[in-house]
Amino acid sequence: MQQKWYQKSWGIILLLLSILILFTSCSQQNNTEIKKNETQEVNKKKATTVESKKSTTNDVAKKTTSESVVSPSVPATTSPAITSVNGDFDYSKYTQIVVDGGDMSGYRKPNVRVDVGFGDREYWAFTNEYGQLIRVEAKNITLQNPHTEHVSSSGRYYSDEAKVPGTESQELDEGHVIADSLGGVSNAYNITPQDSILNRHGDQAYMEKVIRDAGGCTDFVAVIQYPNTQTQIPNHYKFTYKIQDRPITDEFDNVNPDEVNKSLGETTGTSSTKTKTDNVPANETVSSNEDVSKVDTNHNGSVTIAEAKVAGFKMPITSDSWLYKYMDDRDGDGLIGE
Repeated sequence: MQQKWYQKSWGIILLLLSILILFTSCSQQNNTEIKKNETQEVNKKKATTVESKKSTTNDVAKKTTSESVVSPSVPATTSPAITSVNGDFDYSKYTQIVVDGGDMSGYRKPNVRVDVGFGDREYWAFTNEYGQLIRVEAKNITLQNPHTEHVSSSGRYYSDEAKVPGTESQELDEGHVIADSLGGVSNAYNITPQDSILNRHGDQAYMEKVIRDAGGCTDFVAVIQYPNTQTQIPNHYKFTYKIQDRPITDEFDNVNPDEVNKSLGETTGTSSTKTKTDNVPANETVSSNEDVSKVDTNHNGSVTIAEAKVAGFKMPITSDSWLYKYMDDRDGDGLIGE
């Protein structure tokens, strides 16, 4: 009886051991499978990450390459060239610099442009490769206003003008291309050595008076020429501008006009080489033009030099011209606008 109980006990023990071994084996197998699955999942994620990074790197490389290539049809710089008053002069060839309006130095830098308008005015001056002043222009000439601007009793913005080489001569003035009365400054970029008679009493002075009498002008361009590349003394000036939208041209050499007139026999008070038709516009006859109302635009009974020029008359107006009696010959020499 006791032996049977032991046999049953060993049987139960063996059964329990078998069950335990079975469970342990299954558990290990499951753990192995889980670890295998986890490993595969991790490897899969790593592969996806690597592929993603690779793809991103390729995209960046492609984008960088694409951005670094410029289409041959697109220019490197797209900023347009700035042109001048008449559209015939390229600003972009000249370096813009700032020079004080009262700078007395006579030195000019080559290939530059400088604003020579007093205050808020924009008057542009240009130099060539030799530092010669070759051009001054303004879209609008605004007259000096002594009531709002600080000027001296003589009508000057500054006490003196730039000492451009050549102005040391007693026969040459420090001549403004655009006068103080027209809003110009006094540095070397608005000054040329100019014959003193021409500057004070000749074509230069009368041109300035025409613009003043008209209250200003538009599309002003001064072209200045020189006999060679070494001098700063011009030999010729050409001014073009508009008054009441009508173009006017004043062109003259840098010489004493009295000497020129004397050599031509046009001495003071004489008009031996002038005729009535000399002062009549080419497209009008004397008879059809002898109507002062066509010239006297403000209808005040007198004609200014500005009004005469706008009407197409050339200066000077001589005493034998029908227009002479309507004008003011202040020095009584028989010439107006000489």
